[in-house]
Amino acid sequence: MTEVVVVIGPGSIGQAIARRVGAGKHVLLADLRQENADAAAKVMSEAGFEVSSTLVDISQRESIHALVEKATSIGEVTGLIHAAGVSPSQATPEMILHVDLYGTAVILEEFGNIIAKGGAGVVIASQSGHRLGALSDEHNKALATTPAEELLSLDFLQPDRVTDTLNAYQLSKRGNSLRVMAEAVRWGKRGARINTISPGIIITPLAKDELTGPRGEGYRRMIDLCPVGRAGTPDEVGTVGALLMGTEGAFITGSDFLMDGGVTASYFYGELSPK
Repeated sequence: MTEVVVVIGPGSIGQAIARRVGAGKHVLLADLRQENADAAAKVMSEAGFEVSSTLVDISQRESIHALVEKATSIGEVTGLIHAAGVSPSQATPEMILHVDLYGTAVILEEFGNIIAKGGAGVVIASQSGHRLGALSDEHNKALATTPAEELLSLDFLQPDRVTDTLNAYQLSKRGNSLRVMAEAVRWGKRGARINTISPGIIITPLAKDELTGPRGEGYRRMIDLCPVGRAGTPDEVGTVGALLMGTEGAFITGSDFLMDGGVTASYFYGELSPK
């Protein structure tokens, strides 16, 4: 039986993880834009991987379900890399919650229904989720366990409560890591694992746009004042992804790995602390 690794959002980080876990397997690359998926497929194919590409809109359950059906028609899904989403400068608060929070919940649910025994997944969250203030136990549980179709109806996620794009992004990414904790229990019943990685500033085309955009000064300040003193690379995220999806990470599930060069540490206890 062919083993399939599904990559949702095959940008720099998605590809970096896929290159470490996809050898000898069929890598299915899915993106909102076919040209992006095709470009990633060309790069990976020329590097010796067996790949195919397809479309997915992670804001739509039927589109995610169609991706699941395409993947299972190729073979058994043993790997999921979810690296798609929108950033605070790309969308409205409502759209960020719909894509990053709701979309991720549906992906975890749909792929959790078919993931093969011994399979593993990684969801790319963000350092931003770690800089959101503490939520109540009630809100934590709601983000983790509310049925996906009811998530966006939660009172604390309504437009009059979430008016800032950064706050919407932070809530979504905190929600992703909480959701993964809850889903790890269900995935475990299938003999599979799921974790999140929360990267800081990783140099990708999107990050370069942010660095030259309206938030650029804040980004450069984070890089300059964090303990490591630099931004990260997709390959560094790929290394952590490979650990979490491979046999050496077999005892790790339901966990979130913050890798931000110490930005969050400096935010709470160092020079990046809000005045």
